[in-house]
Amino acid sequence: MQKYRFLSDYLPPSSKRRLIVLTGARQTGKTTLAKAKYPELRYINLDAPENREILRNIATPAWAKAVGNAVLDEAQKEPVVFEKVKYAFDEEGISFSLILGSSQILLLKRIRESLAGRVVIFELWPLLMSEIHAEDYAAEVKPPLLDSIFSGKSFDNIFRKASPILLGIEESNACAAEEYMLKWGGMPALLPLSDDERWKWLKDYEYTYLERDLSDMARLDDLAPFTKFQRLSALRSGKLLNYSELSRDASVSVDTARRYLEYLRLSYQVMLLQPYYKNITSSVIKTPKLYWLDIGLLRRLSGQRGEFSGEVYETMVINEIFKWIKTTQRNVEMFFYRTRSGLELDLFLSTENGFIGIEIKGRVMLAPSDIRPMKEIASALKKKWLGGLVIYQGNEIKKLSEPEIWAVPSRRLFI
Repeated sequence: MQKYRFLSDYLPPSSKRRLIVLTGARQTGKTTLAKAKYPELRYINLDAPENREILRNIATPAWAKAVGNAVLDEAQKEPVVFEKVKYAFDEEGISFSLILGSSQILLLKRIRESLAGRVVIFELWPLLMSEIHAEDYAAEVKPPLLDSIFSGKSFDNIFRKASPILLGIEESNACAAEEYMLKWGGMPALLPLSDDERWKWLKDYEYTYLERDLSDMARLDDLAPFTKFQRLSALRSGKLLNYSELSRDASVSVDTARRYLEYLRLSYQVMLLQPYYKNITSSVIKTPKLYWLDIGLLRRLSGQRGEFSGEVYETMVINEIFKWIKTTQRNVEMFFYRTRSGLELDLFLSTENGFIGIEIKGRVMLAPSDIRPMKEIASALKKKWLGGLVIYQGNEIKKLSEPEIWAVPSRRLFI
């Protein structure tokens, strides 16, 4: 089952003179995307030892003739490939190569050593809700409503043009896409499977990650402490990161906890959302928040097989915005805002045009208190304030207050 991937629109054609690196977590669909985008290129998978041996034995001057423009999967498995690609590209024997890999730390190390200044790096994330919502094998998909908030247009202009509610099949399909995302996340391989098969796949992914990606980054004699740490971090998704507490519960040192979390970040399992660093209303805190980057893996690791929690819903919303910004390479920085006096905003986006505030509420009804922090921050920012959103589980797009603060259902924003 092949889904449309928005990243395909940003990858250059093979007719351009480019060296491209496509990386991301294991099983996000890098190989599928590469084959669909570049069917004219030779595909070589260096996961196979025999392929590594063949490429190792190709003389560097003969690379252009023997291999040519190609897709090189798991290229970090054979370091000499990078030098040979560099030579062929510099000598203009080849004009295009796509290098794939899920081991970010090794891949980027090889790039720094051999291809620095020559490559353009793209990252493929788990499926977006809009990609899950799209029909299978769709050739083109309209960007989600989310993209319009970065257009520079006023929020009033954007959301007044949108239909307040969806009806019938449109609403049903939107709900189905969101329900799927909140239960299973965005790993493409899960789509055609039954529920039992999906849980088994997620369990197997955990073991594969530990055996392959983690072994690329760290030589751990005992995986048990890391496995415990991984599960404890999943239970803390959506919460302030406290290394001392996490290290205590995982029975490791604070330095080890920092190192383990960096492994998770480098392998695209988690992200750290930083607090906004400038005082807008009063003194701000400086502790980041931890978010797991795929809901299916989060639920598997944290053992949440039933109804989703508020933290899971918040994680999903943060993920969707993060993945969209990264995929479309928008010049937008993501923060949260929290003061020592207790004023908090779940998401604070710094754009070229100004600031956007976002509150996340995993419920269908809203209260006046939901927008009080946003109004206070907007008042302090004055002309730098672009608008605010309360993302919730209701069914209506509606204006809540000035200055340009709107309530938008998450399933409407992300499809």
